[in-house]
Amino acid sequence: MFLLITAFTHTVNAQCSICTKTAQQLGEGPAQGLNSGIMYLMFTPFILVGLIGYRWYKTNKDAEEMPDVNNNTL
Repeated sequence: MFLLITAFTHTVNAQCSICTKTAQQLGEGPAQGLNSGIMYLMFTPFILVGLIGYRWYKTNKDAEEMPDVNNNTL
């Protein structure tokens, strides 16, 4: 399902109204740079949350696999 959804996506520009007016005044080249900067700033929090979530998952998974040292049963 994920591959199907991503196969039919279109490129979009993420700009607010103020950024759009600024980009129109700058021209095509700098406008692309501005849009790339906006996308970079948008994805940074998602990447950080993903890394923190992965580390949390990995730590909890490793903690579950460790043997219980307080359990004296053989």
